[in-house]
Amino acid sequence: MWYYEALFNDVRLALEGKLIYGEKTPYQNLQIYQTSRLGKILVLDKMTQTAEKDEFIYHEMVTHPLLLTHPRPEKVLIIGAGDGGVLREVLKHDVKQAYLVEIDERVINLSIKYLPSLSKGAFSDKRTRLIIADGAQFIRQTREKFDVVIIDSPDPVGMAKVLFTRNFYVNIFSILGSSGMMIRQTGSTMFQPNELQENYRIMKKIFPFVTPQLAAVPTYIGGFFSFIIGSKKINPPDVPYKLIAKRYAKSRLNTKYYNPDIHFASMKLPNYLRRVAQ
Repeated sequence: MWYYEALFNDVRLALEGKLIYGEKTPYQNLQIYQTSRLGKILVLDKMTQTAEKDEFIYHEMVTHPLLLTHPRPEKVLIIGAGDGGVLREVLKHDVKQAYLVEIDERVINLSIKYLPSLSKGAFSDKRTRLIIADGAQFIRQTREKFDVVIIDSPDPVGMAKVLFTRNFYVNIFSILGSSGMMIRQTGSTMFQPNELQENYRIMKKIFPFVTPQLAAVPTYIGGFFSFIIGSKKINPPDVPYKLIAKRYAKSRLNTKYYNPDIHFASMKLPNYLRRVAQ
């Protein structure tokens, strides 16, 4: 059997494998496939979310650059990320609290059952506060302040569209502490260039510092994947290499992709993206 992802009308990702679980949750169609090349993969509404083989690339790059750049990240908010991969990486740091807000509880339960290597017990960590709720609504209503906010949402389709709006970013800015930082994925640099450009344009009007970041994630269509960082006080490229290296060594992170060299290299843009992020 073959699994086909058709995020675009003219491009398909095909993987040999078989469907091992599927259901329609209250919010989306959820499927889990077993593939020979990438292990188990989680699919929501026919779009690949994560794969066992290379999930570490995405999850490390959406967490460690911020948590090592922020001078003292004690309280972290994660929106989405029901598979637990982001939470796993966040809890490698000396944080005091990690809030995870996920609208679809079935994503959490089925990821724990079928993809336990992603969370590795993170949902049972005493620092984890799990909230089943709409992420945009939580950010709009909470009175809590956070050092770091990580948005791990699907592409801006359907119910995820609200997580890419100006109001959403304004609300994130308001719940961040004085040195607060946020990060989100902004899609394939080749197949979704408007996603990075639009989010950069919106965030530049809200955050003093906005920095694109790149990583190569084979599972995602287009491979070359982008993230975008918004920061209130700290400009990530200006942080000294020696400081990041010192924090990395002190934290004793067990990483498979991220390191201080990747940290800074990921913020260097090829020419075609320099024109987008301006």
